[in-house]
Amino acid sequence: MQKLKGVRSMEIIGHRGAAGTCPENTMVSFQRAIEEGASGIELDVHLSQDGEIIVIHDETVDRTTDGKGYIGELTYKDIRKLNAKYKFKEHNKCMVPSLPEVFEWAKEETFFINIELKNNVIEYPLLEWKVIDLVHQYGLKDRIVFSSFNHNSLARVLSYDSRFETAVLYSHKLFEPWHYAKHLGSDGLHPNSRNVTEVVVKAAHKEGLKVRPYTVNKKEEMLEMKKAGCDAIVTDYPKRAIELLK
Repeated sequence: MQKLKGVRSMEIIGHRGAAGTCPENTMVSFQRAIEEGASGIELDVHLSQDGEIIVIHDETVDRTTDGKGYIGELTYKDIRKLNAKYKFKEHNKCMVPSLPEVFEWAKEETFFINIELKNNVIEYPLLEWKVIDLVHQYGLKDRIVFSSFNHNSLARVLSYDSRFETAVLYSHKLFEPWHYAKHLGSDGLHPNSRNVTEVVVKAAHKEGLKVRPYTVNKKEEMLEMKKAGCDAIVTDYPKRAIELLK
């Protein structure tokens, strides 16, 4: 593969870990992404009925586990009984992790963690504060990026502690998203990859913003994102991206 000239180095972020080859948002998936050389991992958080920070993508456990029900209506103990190996039959039982469990594993490492606050469908009271408090307990502030489709949630993060890095998640085209992010006080853009152009990336960089599109899985698209000058890509296949781009 011919090297691309005149483009910056691009970091690889494991989407829900290495979700293309492992059960998403599980410890085995996060560990696989880092073993494959990812610069960081992306994960999603909700709150259980008893206030535990649960790492899972959907509002319910139905799709990715052998259980049923809304996260907010299940206790942490209920959720830990479930098997989250999803469609990956070759794996043994995988538990749905809590955020403290992830932090306990990550605290001695150096990779960064993109925490997506999943409160754009269900508003979890004090979700931001609970996560921020935990980040401080583990001393991970400099390794955390908060993102959310609920931009009010990002504003709340910054109102609690303006030193945190935040990034605006969006799936549809925004008019001059770099201005919107700056107005919000955010440090980056996390757009759906179909909304990424060189114009957007250059304008974002001019404003001091980082651009990390999701979910970039095809080789052709990985090369396009690098050529556009993106700072990172979020992918289900960290190993594929690293072999292609590094």
